[in-house]
Amino acid sequence: MSYDGLFTGVVAHQLDCLADGRAKIEKIHQPEPDILVVQINTKQGRKKLLLSAQSAGAACYLTERTFDNPLQAPPFCMLLRKHILGGRITGVRQPDTERIIEFSIDTVNEMGYTYTKKLVAELMGKHSNIVLIDIESNKIIDCIKHISIDVNRYRQLLPGIPYTPPPSQNKINAWESTVEDIQNRLSLYEKPEARTFMEVVAGIGPTMAEEIWQSGSVDTAIKRFLLIRDTLYYHKQIQPEVYVNESGEPIDVHVYPLSHVFSSNRTIAFNQIGEALDFFYANRIQSNRLLQRGAALMRHVQTIEDKLLLKKQRLSEELARAENSEPVRLRAELLTANLHRINRGSLQAEVVNYYDGQTMEIELDPRYSPAQNAQNLYKQYQKAKTAAIEKRIQLDETDRELAYLESVMAAASLAVDDETLENIRMELAESGYVRMRKSVKRKRTRPKPVQHKTSGGLTFLIGRNNVENDYITFSLAAKADLWFHAKDIPGSHVVLKLEGREPASNDILEAASMAAQHSKAHQSQNVPVDYTSVRHVRKPSGAKPGMVVYDSQKTVYVNPGSEFAKNS
Repeated sequence: MSYDGLFTGVVAHQLDCLADGRAKIEKIHQPEPDILVVQINTKQGRKKLLLSAQSAGAACYLTERTFDNPLQAPPFCMLLRKHILGGRITGVRQPDTERIIEFSIDTVNEMGYTYTKKLVAELMGKHSNIVLIDIESNKIIDCIKHISIDVNRYRQLLPGIPYTPPPSQNKINAWESTVEDIQNRLSLYEKPEARTFMEVVAGIGPTMAEEIWQSGSVDTAIKRFLLIRDTLYYHKQIQPEVYVNESGEPIDVHVYPLSHVFSSNRTIAFNQIGEALDFFYANRIQSNRLLQRGAALMRHVQTIEDKLLLKKQRLSEELARAENSEPVRLRAELLTANLHRINRGSLQAEVVNYYDGQTMEIELDPRYSPAQNAQNLYKQYQKAKTAAIEKRIQLDETDRELAYLESVMAAASLAVDDETLENIRMELAESGYVRMRKSVKRKRTRPKPVQHKTSGGLTFLIGRNNVENDYITFSLAAKADLWFHAKDIPGSHVVLKLEGREPASNDILEAASMAAQHSKAHQSQNVPVDYTSVRHVRKPSGAKPGMVVYDSQKTVYVNPGSEFAKNS
């Protein structure tokens, strides 16, 4: 992302409207471990300031986004509320051309004296941080990320130690540089190129350097840069734009048109910087975070599944041994029939198998009588029979657990928002597969399944996790409604609400295609989907969420998400 020093300077200039001494901090929230949202009351109305120290999304700007706040505020958020809540912003500045924005905040202590704190947003990729500093002592009160000497020998960020700004890179200040300054520096390079501008002038990111280099000849590159710099400095042409790829996913954003780097037909223009950044983060950073969280959850489930598969293999081997106990029963029977021919203390007995006429040798324990040896063999046989029954029960339970985890994996892979992933995690916690941390425990709300309409006007419901699957099937659906599920494939329940109407064939095919779309086979073709009346769907006693049995079904073959299908 091109949130470089020039971008930071433009944002700092925009935020300067908060520094009139009247802007009062009303609320502070920390919805994510590395994101702060500060609500400020200004003479233009209430505004929300977002400060993000995320490695892949460091930023500071006025936002319109809404966030879900944790039930209990994190420690850093509580500390900020103690020190700056109710304070007034008296200054906003960008040091040189650094990716840093500093907020000076006047507050009143318990004794009624006014004192000043400084909130510093360092927006430097993986080194991003948010630091609260006491102006008088220049000591760090606290920061959102603690950096110890083990991590950085030059610069530690810990409570109680003096604040040290990020090290200078000995570059020219972009806002104050002249043609001669830049020419003198560039002359030290044998063959200047786009990257050279980044190494010479502070505040230029990779994409802006490419824009400068590609927009004209090498000889006029410095003049083009100064023109861009002055345009941004004097706010002559602030034009926030988001640049997207072929799939429509945001890949970059800037306050100056990067028309020589990105295609014009993949550009989305915005009126405000905050609107552009909100769009960028909501569609890119959020999706990346969602992928990471979904991947972490799926890895955890996969670990449990691997253990269950190993358990299933061992149970299968034990069951095979237990079921292969007929020779034990035969030895016990033949030994009992030949007790009169066997002496006590013998190590083995030679008997005739009257089933096939062959001679058999049976090993004996000399500590026991022949009759006791026979009884021990009978006990061994009975134990094997009991074990076989128990192993079958355990195997069935293991298969049910594996089927349930497969359905969870399918739901997690199809999740499109944090709420869906959080509900899946809560479902796993309630089933005992994960431990939910106390700090993030949330009260389960009523499920909100996805609703769509078919081309015929009928409503169908889609469960996004197993709890929603049960909810739409056994709470929202009427007995006469139609229930859909991919055949023998983990996926969502889909219910077609008939409301007394007779469904057309297209209604059935559209609902079936959505069931295929929301299943593990969503990337396949010609997926079999079963459908039946809800009255034929039952939940076995003690079954896990989303696990059902059904009968009287019909099957259609559909392409996921397609309205075209053929009857089986």
